[in-house]
Amino acid sequence: MTVSLSHVHVLVDDPDAALSFYRDVLGLEVRNEVANDGYRWITLVTPSQPEIEIVLSQPQAGRSPEDGAALAAMLAKGELPGVLFRADDLDSTFERVRASGAAEILQEPTDQFWGVRDAAFRDPAGNMLRVSQA
Repeated sequence: MTVSLSHVHVLVDDPDAALSFYRDVLGLEVRNEVANDGYRWITLVTPSQPEIEIVLSQPQAGRSPEDGAALAAMLAKGELPGVLFRADDLDSTFERVRASGAAEILQEPTDQFWGVRDAAFRDPAGNMLRVSQA
């Protein structure tokens, strides 16, 4: 039996801002975009791992108003789990993110004591993203 990762969901409050960031700044490719019941989700992939899809969706989509509001509040506080990416050129990726002005920089590229070189920032919705050197 084989189990593999297929999708990762990232909640966003503004799909257009998120799409612009993940596509135009990080270089992900749009695989699918679907509108449903007043909301939409956008599926993106990285060129190096097209089998793993990153799904941008709104907290209220497909949830009760109470649950959607609770998730939106957690998103606004930056309390949702982050996403970790790997780049073949961390410094170049970091500079592209910084130059975009679309992300809050949390940590410049740093050599960590556990052997990884990485950087951290918040996407336009407040999700923490870390990028490590491949």
